[in-house]
Amino acid sequence: MRKKREVFWTLMVIVAMLVVNSSCQTREVQIFVATDGDNSHGDGSVEYPFATLEQARDEIRKQKRDGTTQKAFHVILREGTYFRNSSFLLDENDSGTEDHPIVYSSYKNEKVIIHGGIEIPLEKKNKLVSSDILLRLAAEARDKVVEIDLRALGISDYGTMRPVGFARPFGPAWPELFVNGEPYSIARWPNDSTMIMGKVIDRGSVPRDGDLSNRGGKFAFETDRPLKWQSHEDIWISGYFRRGWAEDAVELAEIDTVNKIFSTKQPSLYGFESGHKFSRWFVYNILEEVDKPGEYYLDRKMGKLYFYPHEELESIEISMLETPLVSIKGASNVQLEGIDFECSRGMGIYMECTNNNLITDCTFKNLGIVGVCMGKGIEPFKELRHEGTGEAASEKIGSYLQHIYEDPVFNREAGQNNGVVNCTIYNTGAGGIHLSGGDRLTLEPGNNYVENCIIHDFNRIEKSYRAGIDISGVGNRIANCEMYNAPSMAILLHGNDHRIEYNEIHHVCHEVHDQGALYYGRDPSEQGHKVYYNFFHHLNSIHATSAVYHDDGACGMEVYGNIFYKPGSIPVLIGGGHDNPYTNNIFIDAELGIHVDNRNQNWSKNVIEKGGLYEQRLNLVKYNEPPYSTKYPQLAKYWEDDPSLPKRNPVSKNIFYKVKTPTRYNNDWLPFMDDNWVTDENPGFVNEEEMNFELKENAKAFEAIPGFEAIPFDKIGVKK
Repeated sequence: MRKKREVFWTLMVIVAMLVVNSSCQTREVQIFVATDGDNSHGDGSVEYPFATLEQARDEIRKQKRDGTTQKAFHVILREGTYFRNSSFLLDENDSGTEDHPIVYSSYKNEKVIIHGGIEIPLEKKNKLVSSDILLRLAAEARDKVVEIDLRALGISDYGTMRPVGFARPFGPAWPELFVNGEPYSIARWPNDSTMIMGKVIDRGSVPRDGDLSNRGGKFAFETDRPLKWQSHEDIWISGYFRRGWAEDAVELAEIDTVNKIFSTKQPSLYGFESGHKFSRWFVYNILEEVDKPGEYYLDRKMGKLYFYPHEELESIEISMLETPLVSIKGASNVQLEGIDFECSRGMGIYMECTNNNLITDCTFKNLGIVGVCMGKGIEPFKELRHEGTGEAASEKIGSYLQHIYEDPVFNREAGQNNGVVNCTIYNTGAGGIHLSGGDRLTLEPGNNYVENCIIHDFNRIEKSYRAGIDISGVGNRIANCEMYNAPSMAILLHGNDHRIEYNEIHHVCHEVHDQGALYYGRDPSEQGHKVYYNFFHHLNSIHATSAVYHDDGACGMEVYGNIFYKPGSIPVLIGGGHDNPYTNNIFIDAELGIHVDNRNQNWSKNVIEKGGLYEQRLNLVKYNEPPYSTKYPQLAKYWEDDPSLPKRNPVSKNIFYKVKTPTRYNNDWLPFMDDNWVTDENPGFVNEEEMNFELKENAKAFEAIPGFEAIPFDKIGVKK
């Protein structure tokens, strides 16, 4: 018995030693970085921190090379602004492990900013004294506008104004001005509205029709305002020139103030055409129009910046960096926590070929492109084209949207299991997040995700098809996010098997015509999507807008348990597609519920012709072979099943409350089941006036629709 006890205690000692040894082997190594740190004499301790992220990264690389034990590394940034004139790069040498990711974070909630610009000392602003400049300004602005001599400060990179808009490449912004942390606008007219297009004299070349001669257009205007502008050089015009979904901005070649005609230097994709509600314009980059607080003008020839401050000045910043603030290529198991990314012409964080990376509790603002991009883009096309193939490019988005129109199986190599969580993204130039991952040929999922993020005001520079979240690839997820305040769409979707759930989407699509808050289409192979428990509201506009838009034959999206309140003029639009069931949803306060049409039998019939777009896209994925034929059995019979007609789009167990017309057009295309409830009686909401659309336990809805499942309204949106 004594011998057994000795063996037992010997084993316990060995186990304890192993535990202690394991704990020692995996101890956290903390490396500190501070704005007043020292790379030459610092050792990375809290007392003697490094000065740069690169030094901390290189220290980790050194310890990983030299050490024989597994360590958990934690880079801790002390409070302050870390100015960048190049990207912070992480590659395959900078990976952690699944058990011990390498963490870069702020110290105890101190405010840490990774900054891609220059801060101008307040004393460098000057009162205007030049009579030539003063006389060009409106009388009421002359004693308000101030100037900064950038050239005298050694700042000579003034960037390049470029055409931006539909079918044009994503790209870095020009230098932008941020005052007290808020973006200022390039001086424009009208300030807060737009002007109707006059008669079109010359449509210009139409690249969409194959005319690449690059001839600008001409159209009339009906105002004397241009008479005030001394110089007509480098003036730009933005508008919806022919299509309501295609905002564009081009340079003016000539302003004929006698005949009142604008001539543009570049064409617009669809040419110029007036006569529509949305055919409107504004002009910008005009010194004389610095006439209200929050506007600026940069004289590139003289290196002078003029701006009209809102209030007491606290800070003046100008964006400079065009590459990502942080670029992560091949590094996995890396976490970035509690850091602000600000004031850059480019994007915040770029990731490529990464796994298990997490960006959490970060803020992205005042950026020229997007906050986060997962996956490669395409080198910008030199010509304006609706579609085409290009060269894959790292750290760019470029002509990605035009490329995937022609090559919809393009793999962006975003990696797997990467997430953006608890982040806020706003005041960006061309969208919020690009979320990709997975393989469309094999249907291998990316399992990348955006969770619990707030994304708003994300189209300061580029509007059309610059979504709050652009989701592509296979098997990725957007959950518990809030997206709002945008002229165009909240979510642009490509790919397969995505989940869109528990999101609140509102006040988007407030400029465009014929577009949806959640939009996808023109590829019947893009199936398997689940849209569950989202709250779409306040999407009404003078134009045709939708909450969910299944465009041009879009198929295979299950829409379940969503709430649509004031959800646009066409809350749901099914444009000729198949297999889009609507079940257990609530529609509130709308003229219409769901629209369906047979466009593939008429104006869009070319897409189903032999050798047409759908055949090309279906053949690319081998739609009638596994994995597509097994994952989506109906798709394998696509051509045998008369693709010209919408089908298998049942509407079942939905509540239509204060909806004048629940469904529109052929019931065979959109079967309206007997278990729907159309009513003007409150279905039993907790508080309709306060927009609490949770159903009470004794709500009449459960009696009116047996089997109706309560929508978890309290779980929708950002979790506090």
